[in-house]
Amino acid sequence: MSRTLGSVRARATLAATLVVAVALVAAGTALLLALRSSLTGEAGRAADSSARRVATTLVTQPATDAIDLDDGDEPVQVVDADGRLLAATEDLEHITGTETEQVRPADGAPAGGGGDDDGDDGDEDDAGRTRPEVSDDTRYTDGEATIDGDTADYRFAAVEVDDTPRGDLTVYAGAPLAAERSAVTTASTAMLIGFPVLLVVVAGVTWLVTRRALRPVEGIRAEMAAITASRDLGRRVPVPDTHDEVARLARTTNETLAALADSVERQRRFVADASHELRSPIASLRTQLEVGAAHPELLDVPGAVEDTVRLQELAADLLLLARLDAGERPGGTAVDLAALVREELSQRVGDRVPVETATRGEARVTGSRGQLARVVANLVDNAQRHARTAVRVTVEGGAAGQGARLTVSDDGDGVPEAERERVFERFVRLDDARSRDGGGAGLGLAIARDVAERHGGTLTVRTAPEGGALFELTLPGRRSGTETGREN
Repeated sequence: MSRTLGSVRARATLAATLVVAVALVAAGTALLLALRSSLTGEAGRAADSSARRVATTLVTQPATDAIDLDDGDEPVQVVDADGRLLAATEDLEHITGTETEQVRPADGAPAGGGGDDDGDDGDEDDAGRTRPEVSDDTRYTDGEATIDGDTADYRFAAVEVDDTPRGDLTVYAGAPLAAERSAVTTASTAMLIGFPVLLVVVAGVTWLVTRRALRPVEGIRAEMAAITASRDLGRRVPVPDTHDEVARLARTTNETLAALADSVERQRRFVADASHELRSPIASLRTQLEVGAAHPELLDVPGAVEDTVRLQELAADLLLLARLDAGERPGGTAVDLAALVREELSQRVGDRVPVETATRGEARVTGSRGQLARVVANLVDNAQRHARTAVRVTVEGGAAGQGARLTVSDDGDGVPEAERERVFERFVRLDDARSRDGGGAGLGLAIARDVAERHGGTLTVRTAPEGGALFELTLPGRRSGTETGREN
């Protein structure tokens, strides 16, 4: 069963068919009930009309006259207050659903269904009797009657007549329910035949429409399977010429493929560049060690230490980039950016040019103290490599919770406007020889921007007042209610 309903098309078809089936059954039932109620009410009105016609006759008819029911096709009975049958349709053979099932007046009943008083007494009675009255209320019952050999179902109406010359009487008149039975049967038969046909049509149309709607999805799936098999991330899934959810799915899938291809390409370049950067210090260190092993007096210990330090720094940078690429998020530690800058600068020794610092306002942010310290160190290292006489670091804080701004400027040659975005790419060095001699691998600024973005901030570069480069780091303020987290 699960495999049969495994496709969206099958489930959609089944669901649509079930919904339509429930709706049709409910509508059909309501229609049959309404039709039956309407036809039954019509039969009741016809029976009530017949009963009142007979009742009107009994109001004015003398007690001595026989009750004339006008031979007809409908069953009629007249019953007195004691339940005795006074009159009935001539050809009535059997009846149910009324007060009495008699079809002939009982022996000994008054002639014409009247009383036993003589004429004088009758006149006396007539003088003192109140005016006869036909009741406005009608009681309805269902039953059957046999007239001249034909048996049928009837709707009976009972109308009471008070104070007639014969006393209190009840008139029963029936109207056939054959039309109601026939109409309900015909409607039921039509529904039993039409509903299955309609459900088949609904199922077929839903199946075809769903297949047409899901055809682009199958195209997307097939193309994704081909991309997975070929490992060619340059391919894209087809986008249908529509404006529905499937088209948006295809566009989003292509955007995901493009981002994945870009990520894979960056990873490849990263591996290639890392291999290239590691090759030089390793080769240099190996050469120095081999020369030292053959000629100890020629061993360049300071050079070996320098190459080892370069390897250590490069390995640390590569490790941090790998952690950032893996999605590592900064912690929730509250950091005083001004204190962090002072602490970082106090640990620096042997800087080529002096570093001036200035702090304005309270600069508190939320994030990783270790990563932010790396950003400060990388920006200062970059300024030291390019400055002529001075490096200036400024920390500014806004109002409570309004963030902080860190600027690092130098009086060097600056960064050409056309290169101001490229300098943040990995392994990019605008002055390759000086960067390499200074120990740079082109990763410092890339790491600084990645850390800034992961902290919700920005890192940009522009021209400093001294004419050199000015790197500006902006970070959002400390979030209220932030829990202290583990530093990274």
